[in-house]
Amino acid sequence: MLAAGPHRLLATQAAHQVALNVPETKVTTLENGLRVASEDSGLTTCTVGLWIDAGSRYENERNNGTAHFLEHMAFKGTRKRSQLDLELEIENMGAHLNAYTSREQTVYYAKAFSKDLPRAVEILADIIQNSTLGEAEIERERGVILREMQEVETNLQEVVFDYLHATAYQSTALGRTILGPTENIKTINRGDLVEYITTHYKGPRIVLAAAGGVAHDELINLAKYHFGKLPGRYQGEAPALPPCHFTGSEIRVRDDKMPLAHIAIAVEAVGWSHPDTIPLMVANTLIGNWDRSFGGGVNLSSKLAQMTCQGNLCHSFQSFNTCYTDTGLWGLYMVCEPGTINDMMHFTQMEWMSLCTSVTETDVARAKNLLKTNMLLHLDGSTPICEDIGRQMLCYSRRIPLHELEARIDAINAKTIKDVCTKYIYNKAPAIAAVGML
Repeated sequence: MLAAGPHRLLATQAAHQVALNVPETKVTTLENGLRVASEDSGLTTCTVGLWIDAGSRYENERNNGTAHFLEHMAFKGTRKRSQLDLELEIENMGAHLNAYTSREQTVYYAKAFSKDLPRAVEILADIIQNSTLGEAEIERERGVILREMQEVETNLQEVVFDYLHATAYQSTALGRTILGPTENIKTINRGDLVEYITTHYKGPRIVLAAAGGVAHDELINLAKYHFGKLPGRYQGEAPALPPCHFTGSEIRVRDDKMPLAHIAIAVEAVGWSHPDTIPLMVANTLIGNWDRSFGGGVNLSSKLAQMTCQGNLCHSFQSFNTCYTDTGLWGLYMVCEPGTINDMMHFTQMEWMSLCTSVTETDVARAKNLLKTNMLLHLDGSTPICEDIGRQMLCYSRRIPLHELEARIDAINAKTIKDVCTKYIYNKAPAIAAVGML
């Protein structure tokens, strides 16, 4: 055993070298404030996209749903390309073009061969700067979005999380849905879309992110050429981030025709850049998730999973830690039969209390390893890396290197978890949303 000592030391040093031997994320800011960020891993494919600091949080009651409507209109033709031209060009390149809207961000991205990077950037520039937003296309998309709403309503997890936001952030911008209410979708017009673009699509609020086989200097030149004319300043004051206060409250939508109850319970957490974010991520990993299809059941490390399996308390549960700029939701989503709801809520809160009082160093060490593994596994491929770059540039104005993130996770111990969980969980009124047979 003694002979293995030096070899183990060498192996540890090598592991540290490998951890640091990752491509650098290069960042450049253009004159109009637009940031260009890329990681070149030398692949033959790449992902490039625009991360825009504008989502449904920046809307009001009258125009709620505009950001999502605009995402739909992006691929319906520009002044240079008809919808058919755009679709054919993308398909002939063998590329993918996609977009999504969240409460705080709008994203347009393309996946293509590395040699097609210039065309991909040009197409992205074209769709966000020159979309025609034709009246006929707007009318057609209304129907598409209304059908999408019907689809979303069949996904009970999404429905519950929308209700959770509606009650936790009631009377604030985060309480509204991303798709918007039906009456808004029926009335949003071209003027609303143009106003949203001119208000929010400004240089300082946009990040051009790329990963895979991308040369940063080439990306800078492409950005200057295609996005150099984007306005960098506001006439008057820039729109402020609407403040969103948390309210401990409850919303129940009873439907006895449904066989199960879908429930989310959450306390107010913190924003992306708050120092308590990472301890809350570790605490979230400690609670874990479980599903009846899991084989491990009573042998899983999550105490809540052991109890739910032994007592047959629910069909599934998953912990979540949703972060926004200045607030967040930390909690648990569960699917239960009506008769086990009380027991499941009891054991959930018991587990939450144990995080504040009796969590052990062994449990924390295991959760830290699992969190690091999940983070690294998530960054598998150019698209998740590109997403990570874009999101972090908007949230932190930099990309946190993996070794720094690892060091921050390693610095957490059982006392940190107890202190942080006591601050956010102990004696705090949660927000609860429940749908189904209650």
